[in-house]
Amino acid sequence: MEFQSKIKTIEWVDNYSKMVDQTKIPYEYSFINITSGDEMFTAIRTMIVRGAPAIGIAGAHGINLYAQELAKKNLTREDFVCELLQKADYMKTSRPTAVNLMWAVEKQKEIIKNSNSDINGIIEELVKNSIKLENEDIEINKKIGDYGAQIVPKGGTILTHCNAGALATVGYGTALGVVRSAYANDNTIKVFADETRPRQQGARITTFELVMDNIPVTLITDGMCSYFMKKGMIDVVIVGADRIAANGDTANKIGTYTVAIAAKYHNIPFYIAAPLSTIDTSIKSGDEIPIEERSAEEVTHINGQRICAEGVNIINPGFDVTPNELITGIITEKGIIKPDYKKSIAELF
Repeated sequence: MEFQSKIKTIEWVDNYSKMVDQTKIPYEYSFINITSGDEMFTAIRTMIVRGAPAIGIAGAHGINLYAQELAKKNLTREDFVCELLQKADYMKTSRPTAVNLMWAVEKQKEIIKNSNSDINGIIEELVKNSIKLENEDIEINKKIGDYGAQIVPKGGTILTHCNAGALATVGYGTALGVVRSAYANDNTIKVFADETRPRQQGARITTFELVMDNIPVTLITDGMCSYFMKKGMIDVVIVGADRIAANGDTANKIGTYTVAIAAKYHNIPFYIAAPLSTIDTSIKSGDEIPIEERSAEEVTHINGQRICAEGVNIINPGFDVTPNELITGIITEKGIIKPDYKKSIAELF
């Protein structure tokens, strides 16, 4: 049985990118049309679109938009290609940690470099490729969901951190893809969602998705996971990923490492759910993963209201890295990767 999610996060429509404005959830479920490359850069930077796979598709769309703009400048084909490749490299700087962005932009750069077409032909090829990546994302997520559903015990409770759902992808989701596939087979499963400070993606987005799909969800604060683990109320932890190193070390939203430590102590399986495009084999370990430092206001303010004293010092890393020894398995579209991760990842690639 296949679960049908109601959400389509991002889509190429005619000559622009249509996406859910995630900064407005849960107060409003609305779409925004991105019509220029710089608008897309800003949408990625300001988290109008977020989640590693969705950011990747957004980056691919951004190259389409830059190409359309450059086509209006009456450039030679050579200059068009040169400037577009520069724009592509610029797009990759919009968010540094999620490797899917770099992966998708590189896929578009391959089109630009290898095409024998004129300028309009290159644009057509880029658009076709970005739509292909969109469609593949949903199919990949469904495969991840099907493999992951096998590790969810009957009637079990899944804890997740941040949002790795349909709204973090084109549709269906990675960690929540596992939830959806598991729920399609067993509607007695339940989900606990960490609120995920400071951006509250768990509270705002994960719960929104699951309520929309009528999947039972309980919201807890980030500091509560050990309490519920000790009481035997969590059976498995499944989270997404923004970048996985060649040895299995995994960068995900800040706080994931803490959850993994707690799961290890309580003998609860801890799984990563992510497409192979999230694995960066050029990075040997998590020590090499760049960690995005975000604005202090994300910590000092909630909904525009200050929650702490003026003058307090703030450090706000957007991600942390969970060491591979805390990870039970990595659920991908090719199956579940198990330790030794360095060996098993190398074999896959």
